Amino acid sequence: MPKLKSKSSVKKRVSLTSTGKVKGTQCFKRHNLLCKSQKMKRNSRGCTILSDVASKIIKKYLIG
Repeated sequence: MPKLKSKSSVKKRVSLTSTGKVKGTQCFKRHNLLCKSQKMKRNSRGCTILSDVASKIIKKYLIG
């Protein structure tokens, strides 16, 4: 049985914390920023911890 490969695109976009949570960037920050409030743009800086549902899917891609 060959080894399972992890998805290269997921490796570039997310990372795991030391406790096993999935850390990624905030969404909705690419374009159309004029119609978004300053508070939303300010709070979307940096990284965030993804939800449990999303992290289960992403961990399958990372482990392979």
